[in-house]
Amino acid sequence: MSKGETEQACPAAAGMRMDWADLPAPVRRSVEDLLGAKVLTALSQPTGFSPGVASRLQLADGRSVFVKAVGQVPNPQTPELHREEARVLACMPDGAPVAKLLGFCDDGEWVALVLEAVVGTHPRLPWRRDELSLVLTAISQFQAVLTPCPLPDLPTVVERHQTTFDGWRRLQADPAVRLDAWSRRNLERLAEREEHWHEGIGGETLLHCDLRADNLLLTESGSVVFLDWPSACRGVAWFDPLGLAPSVAMQGGPEPEWLIEQHRSFRQADPEVVTTLVVAVAGYFISRSLMPDPPGLPTLRAFQRAQGIPALSWARRRTGWD
Repeated sequence: MSKGETEQACPAAAGMRMDWADLPAPVRRSVEDLLGAKVLTALSQPTGFSPGVASRLQLADGRSVFVKAVGQVPNPQTPELHREEARVLACMPDGAPVAKLLGFCDDGEWVALVLEAVVGTHPRLPWRRDELSLVLTAISQFQAVLTPCPLPDLPTVVERHQTTFDGWRRLQADPAVRLDAWSRRNLERLAEREEHWHEGIGGETLLHCDLRADNLLLTESGSVVFLDWPSACRGVAWFDPLGLAPSVAMQGGPEPEWLIEQHRSFRQADPEVVTTLVVAVAGYFISRSLMPDPPGLPTLRAFQRAQGIPALSWARRRTGWD
């Protein structure tokens, strides 16, 4: 796949970014008070879906930090995601490959996370196998540290996703929805298989549950830093690399089967359980891509659609259904 084809096939992971200067003055003052220094400059970071501020700040005392902040408008669900991420980051073990939480401001309407400014770059797109192998190794190493989960009261993956993996059943209830011929022909079987998505995925590993290229930074030292933790939960270790696979294929990387063959957590996985979850993930992406754009997230549905295409092909290959 050429660079141009990859860019065309991969919509940007971007929300409606705000500049630091657009934050209400009391919120900016709270951040500066927390840091004990004035902000001299702010550089907005373009990637990610958060409909708010995501800026690298240069402080008067010479430090550099990263701030992400959202309010109730335009998307009222996002502040709670920031609160959850702050809770997760605050419990990470020392030395964890994450952006360290330096502080947290919450006035009930606006939530701001102050994080260390990590120096690194996102994986190059189209994905390179050497960088992908580096990421998969880093996932395995980090999961060894995160098992058992350092947050025992964190929701399980089943609790976190009670209403997530119901896509095929949603589509089955809407006879007017437009589907490809294979999905339409197998819709009943897909919906029946999806109902069992929660079986066999229990575990005590702390999962990220939203791994993609824009949530990863590669440093000059060769390490990987994992960003954006609001969806974290507990479950089986192979859940994260499986969830990463459709986005890698979408962004010009290897097919999902190659990816899961590289990750050692799949060696103990039941192939039928894996197939069931692949079916459920495909149903999630396809069904959500047909919904209206959420407030402040104009590229989300196209991004989900782009991941749904390789996820659907993966489900078709693993089920072997005509």
